[in-house]
Parts: sequence; C-alpha cells; structure tokens
Amino acid sequence: MFAISQSTLRSSTSKAADSLLKTCLLTVLAIIAFAANSVLSRLALAEEAIDAASFTAVRLITGALVLLIIVSVKSLRHRQSINLLKVVKPVSGSWFASIMLFIYAVTFSYAYITVDTGTGALILFGSVQLTMIAISLLFGTRLYLAEWVGILMAFSGLIYLVLPDVSSPSFNGFILMTLSGVAWGVYTLKGRHSQAPIMDTAYNFARTLPLVLVLIIVAFDSLHFTYQGIILAAIAGGLTSAVGYSIWYIALKGLSATQAAVIQLSVPIIAAIGGVIFVAEPITYRLMISSLVVLGGILTVVIGRYYSINAATKTTNETR
Repeated sequence: MFAISQSTLRSSTSKAADSLLKTCLLTVLAIIAFAANSVLSRLALAEEAIDAASFTAVRLITGALVLLIIVSVKSLRHRQSINLLKVVKPVSGSWFASIMLFIYAVTFSYAYITVDTGTGALILFGSVQLTMIAISLLFGTRLYLAEWVGILMAFSGLIYLVLPDVSSPSFNGFILMTLSGVAWGVYTLKGRHSQAPIMDTAYNFARTLPLVLVLIIVAFDSLHFTYQGIILAAIAGGLTSAVGYSIWYIALKGLSATQAAVIQLSVPIIAAIGGVIFVAEPITYRLMISSLVVLGGILTVVIGRYYSINAATKTTNETR
C-alpha cells in the first residue's frame, strides 16, 4: 500500500509539474501575442502601408474567419454541427460585446497613427485596468486603502505621460487609445463568466462584420493599402488576435485572477521593446517614468487587494 501511495504521489506531482509548464508556456505566448498586436499595428500604420479603416477591417475579418475555422474543427472533433446562422441569433456571444470589440479595434487602429508602440500599449492597458476597477465600484465592490493608492498612482502616471512635451502622445491619439481601453475593459468583463469563451469570441468577431462594412463605406474615400499593410493586418487579426486570445483562454485555466492581472502588466514593456526593435522608436525618459508609475499603481491595486483580503480574513478568524 505504501508503494502504491508513493507511486500515486509521484504521478500526481508529475502531472502538476506538466500542467504548470503548459500554463507558463501558453501564458508567455499569449502575452507576446498581445504585445505583437501593438507592434504590428504601429508598424503598418506609422509606415502608411495601410489606412486605419482598412487595417481594422482586415484584422476583424481575418480574426472572424480564423476563429470560426477553429470552432468548426473543434465541433467536427466532437461530432457536432456548426450553424453559421448563430451569428445573427443570441446563442453565442452578444451584440453588445461585439460593439465593444469593434470600438476597441477601430479606435486602437486610429490611435496608432500618432501614438508610439509602448506609449499606446501603456495607455491601453492602463485604461483597461482602471475601467474594470471603476465598473467594480459601481457594482458595490469595496476598495481597500492600498487599492486607492494604486489608482491615484496610475492616474498620476497617465497625466504625466500626456503633459505637453515632444515625447508625449497627441491629444487625439491619447483619447482614442483611452476609448479603446475602456471598450476592451467592458468587453473583458462581459465575457468573464463565459462557458464557451472561444465560441463566444468567434461569434463576437463575426458580428462585427456589419459594422466593418459601415466603416468601409464611411471611410471609402480615404482607403489605401499595400500588400505589406494587408499582410500585417491579417497577421494581427488571424494570429496575434484570434489565436492569441484562444491561447490566453486556455492559459487562464491554470492562473488565478491575481496572477492573470499581474502578468498582463508586462505587455506595455514588451510592446515598447518591440517598438524599439521593429519600428525604430526611441525609449524616452517620460515613457519610462510613466510606465513605472502606471504599472506600479496597477500592481499596487492588484496585490494590495489580495493581501488586504487575506489580512481581513485572518483578523475575522482570530476574533471567532
């Protein structure tokens, strides 16, 4: 019996180690994909290889196609049929989530015309986290002192970033990227309790197609693109967005909410490094200082809540 127990323990430990390794690998790939979205967008738009509307359209169309293919393959493997009519029925995903996804994508593209890679990612993920915190407050979530301190730090960092200076982003770029972050934050919260995240994401992407058509019609006179621009947009949509999001959903199964939030804070730094390598952008002192303050503030919010809850729980248990 002892030998069997030892064997079972070794097997369990091995499985846990394999699961941890898989989670770490998938997480790294997903974070790189998120940062690559910023790099690809800036690379295509800053070099005027494609306009923002066309980039958005190609990205969303390619993302929808790739995700629907993934869903189809999964359905076939489980001997299920896929009904494309679900795109217009409230079966998977939602129209509200699709609208948020479209707003995120279109403002993201237009912002990256004037905003550097690292700066854009910093504004985006700062806005995402602050949006999620604000919505949580509206729904009655109580914030601890450490979380308030973190929020003030993050806002201070964003204000410092956009103060008049040659290295700060344009006002329009800042507003557009902030709107993009707010939309992505709402979209993320909308899908927190999804039972079939890949399926929901696929149909959310598909539902953006009518909005894409409207965008193309409105921006028709300013459309321009090259093969390079289309390829960059297709990679951003089909690989770093569609596949990247799918990988992230799988990785989330092995991550706590705190771990997932903290890990995402590395995206702006990776994006900034990618901007330096691939887009020849400089790393300015303003961006470095703002990054430290904003990311430090968000980290304070996430970690502060974790330790505050543990301290409160410990105090409650001791008084019983």
